[in-house]
Amino acid sequence: MILLRSTLFNLLFFSLTPLFSLLLLLVRPLGRGASWSIAKAWSRAILGLARIICGIRVVIEGQQHFPSSPCVVVAKHQSALETIAMPLLVPPYVWVLKRILLYLPLFGWALWAVDAIAINRGNPRQALKQMLVCGMDRLRDRWVVVFPEGTRSAPGEKRPYHAGAVMMAKKAGVALLPLALNSGHCWPKRGFLKYPGTVTFRFLPLIDAATVATTPRDALMQEIEQEIEAECGALSADFLSRFPPQF
Repeated sequence: MILLRSTLFNLLFFSLTPLFSLLLLLVRPLGRGASWSIAKAWSRAILGLARIICGIRVVIEGQQHFPSSPCVVVAKHQSALETIAMPLLVPPYVWVLKRILLYLPLFGWALWAVDAIAINRGNPRQALKQMLVCGMDRLRDRWVVVFPEGTRSAPGEKRPYHAGAVMMAKKAGVALLPLALNSGHCWPKRGFLKYPGTVTFRFLPLIDAATVATTPRDALMQEIEQEIEAECGALSADFLSRFPPQF
């Protein structure tokens, strides 16, 4: 049954995403608000299909920690689900992502149209410089979402956290908002099969701009890493207690 449901969901996901991407490109000349509405509609559509077909439900916690001005979101990355849900999780934002994604037909072009910060990871020094310059520009009126590990990791797996998000926040004089999650249990990385359960996106307490400015970069990055990993571990344990593994 899981195979059948996953097949149906994937067919609809890979059919609808190019259509929404094309629609976003068509409305982009009407302004940022129009393209943002399309992005949110895409998120609602895909999450609705995930709930109805695959039994994946989404819970959002910690939005009381949101600042009143743009900030940098430092997020764990376990699956494609958080990239799909993000337009419904935070105010208008841009991604920091690898440049190769812009070459994906339609979807990549849509990312370009909404001003994603696309970096060349093959040149780390140039990538960091571009990330900081573009980040300061975007943070004038939008949030920025960064995956500090640079790629997806399975539940319980941890990759090195890079300090680019902290450096960006320091340079722009903004706050940092950590985000923990457990999405990899329902939507494994590079996994065709989707498993039922409740995915929790939990925003952790805000690190205000004054603290960002006065705390050494490495100490601050280590603190954020420890907080996110501990919370992800708690979310994973809670998930497994309610939804025993099916794979």
